[in-house]
Order: sequence, then C-alpha cells, then structure tokens
Amino acid sequence: MKVAVAGTGYVGLVTGVALAHIGHNVTCVDVDENKIKIMREGKSPIYEQDLEELMLQNKERLNYTTDYKNAYKNADVIVVGVGTPERIDGSANLDYVNTVCGQIASSLENDCVVVIKSTVPIGTNDKIEADLKKNVKDGINIYVASNPEFLSQGTAVRDTLYASRIVVGTEEENAAEIMENLYKPLTLEPYNVPYLSTSRRSAEMIKYASNDFLALKISYINEIANLCKKLGANIEEVSKGMGLDPRIGNKFLNAGIGYGGSCFPKDTKALHWLSVAENVELETIKACIDVNKKQKLVMFNELVHDLGNLKNKNIAILGLTFKPGTDDLRDAPSIDNISLLLDEGVHVKAYDPVGIDNFKKQFHFDNTSDGVIGTIEYFTSVDETIRDTDAVMIMTEWPEIKNYDISKYKQLMKTPRVYDGRNCYKLEDTKDIIYSSIGR
Repeated sequence: MKVAVAGTGYVGLVTGVALAHIGHNVTCVDVDENKIKIMREGKSPIYEQDLEELMLQNKERLNYTTDYKNAYKNADVIVVGVGTPERIDGSANLDYVNTVCGQIASSLENDCVVVIKSTVPIGTNDKIEADLKKNVKDGINIYVASNPEFLSQGTAVRDTLYASRIVVGTEEENAAEIMENLYKPLTLEPYNVPYLSTSRRSAEMIKYASNDFLALKISYINEIANLCKKLGANIEEVSKGMGLDPRIGNKFLNAGIGYGGSCFPKDTKALHWLSVAENVELETIKACIDVNKKQKLVMFNELVHDLGNLKNKNIAILGLTFKPGTDDLRDAPSIDNISLLLDEGVHVKAYDPVGIDNFKKQFHFDNTSDGVIGTIEYFTSVDETIRDTDAVMIMTEWPEIKNYDISKYKQLMKTPRVYDGRNCYKLEDTKDIIYSSIGR
C-alpha cells in the first residue's frame, strides 16, 4: 500500500519504518526541515535502538518530506502520529492532530483511510471523521480508524514489530478490511501479533485504560515500598512474592522514584480530566497522579533530612532521562530534583550517557535566573561526576550506573553517601557506603 505518516517522533517514525519493513511504500512527513534532512541521510533524529539500521535496510521504500500535499494526495492510508501534549488543566491538546487533519482534507485526491495513532480522548475520532467528510472534495470516500500505539521508548522497534497486540477501531467494514490488509504481515510468521478489531471508541479507551492501569501498578508498588522501608520489609522480596501470582504478574512492580516519559503522566491526567468532565471521576487515577508527584521527591526529602542545609553542597545526579535506553526527558524525576537542589544553592554535577545535550536544550538552569542560586555542571563519566561530592542521587538505572564499581563511591566522594532512586545495587554490596534506596 501507499502509506503517508504525519509526524516523525517516537510513534510516527517507528511506525513508518516498521510499515516499510513489512512491504509498504511509506512517506514520512514532518514540518521540521532539519529533521527531514537528517533522515534523508539515513540517520534517526531520535535515540532509539535498531531504528537507524531498519531505516537503512528499507530505504528503497522510505521517503521523507515536508511536502504534505504530495504525500497525502494519493495515499491509501495516512497515519497520524503527532503529539497530543497535556494542557494546563490536564486535558489533551489536539491542535497538532487538528492541523494535520485539515491538511489531509485539503490535499486528498482519492479514497483514503486516516489512521489516528496519536493518543486522543474517547470520541475524538468521531469528530475528526465528521470534519474530514465535511471538508474533503466531493466524491472522495474517507474513513477514520483508531489505532493506538503500545510501544515503549528504548524498545519501540521491537514493540512495534513484535507487539503484544494490534488494536484497530473502525465503524465501516471497508475501513476494517483495509486496516487488516495493512497489518496482515505482522499477524503472520515470524511476528504472530494478535489482531483485535473493535469499535472506534473502544480502541480509544483501550489505550488510556492500559496505560493508566500500568501507572496505577507503579504508584501502588511505590506506596507499598515506602511502607516497607518504615516497617523493615524488603520491597524486592515483596514484589517477587506478588509477581508469582499470575493474576498480578511481575511487570511494573519495580519500586522507584516514580514514572515519567511521554505517556503515563499525560495519559493519566487526560483520562482523569475526561472523567471529571463526564461527572464520573476516576478517583483511583487521581490518587495515582498524586502518589507519583510525591514519589519523585522521596530521595530529595531524605537528603534534606540527613544533611539539613544544602547550600554550597556538591551533589551528583546520575541519570537525567526518565528511563534508560532513551534520550527522552519528559516528566523525568531528574528535572524536579535538580530544580529543588538549585533552589537550595547546591552545586549540581550531572551525568547521563545520552541525555545531556537534550537536557541542556530544554532546561536552562543558571544562577542568574530568578530564585535560582545554585549551579549545574555536566560530565561524561561517573567518576568525574561523583568526585569530591557530598552525596549522589541516582535518577536513571543506566547500565553504566548499575554496573559501576561501588567501591569508587568511597574512593572519590567527600562522603560516600548514595541515594538510589532506582534500587540499582544489592544491599549486601553497599555496606561500606552510606546507602539509601526505595523500600529496602
């Protein structure tokens, strides 16, 4: 099929490359000319394992352009994978989706299925289809399908090709048939991905309900971890015991300093906002959001309790991204903690194997900003980051941090005091340092 993909972020680019890999001719569309130039050179503008290799492998079926009119006009399927960031009130901002759909309506010259892969509130696709049908040229049949993504950053390529399931919501038999043909190669060997056909609104809800349930598991285990620490239990043993129950499972039961990233924070807020708007408030989701907000700061609060006045202290931050395997910083706990440390007058020494450049671009902390009296400095090795520091705070469980020689904390730091927000080390290996972790 001839496929166009709007947006070349984590969702759009990975989807486009995967569709090319299974045999479709794909044109990836973006407004950013610099990103298009980078992709035309065979490089990925985002840090994602195996993506560049797949781009090169399928370059004959991949095209990159800013010319949306040509990309959309004769496409059989147009996949919309642009962002839906949260607004101040927690609702989803659909401006990017609406802009792309307006461009599609003005460009189409033949029948087409528009696939909304962006995460949108339940009922959005009905409105999108009504608007598209009202604005396309006479005689063109246009259908809208809801096709939520379930990929994780860092493993997005594998999560797409070997997905847990493909969910497609349609209201017309013709659209359902086209979507089945689009994804048929993934339902066969060697991928064998389960395919679920639903109504549009059910597909929209499956995305939110899935992400919010996983976020609930994280917030729940983090609260249990905090209680374990008070009562002398070990959260890792507790999680293992819980995870052996097949009704619970062992996924998303790793205690830490809270979730971040592009999905869980905005999706929990968006579904809660929608539930309040419909007068059916999801109180469990509200609690999940509140718990996560507090959890991000448990290590900071412990640091303040132990050291008191932090002014002029040297504190190392190991890990800036919200999780390993990605350069994404959205809602990363490092941001909240570094902001507070700078407010306290701390000299922050920061390390991340891939996230430093993104962090510098997105967050401009300096001691001339209003209310900011601390400083921040970036390093390319753990050794230099922790050297002569008063404490270390671990924010991301990168292999470089998990496999670090623990004895070096004692050798290089002023005081070997480590606050591990990701439980990177075994307790028995930390007896020679002052070590605090989550739920242990």
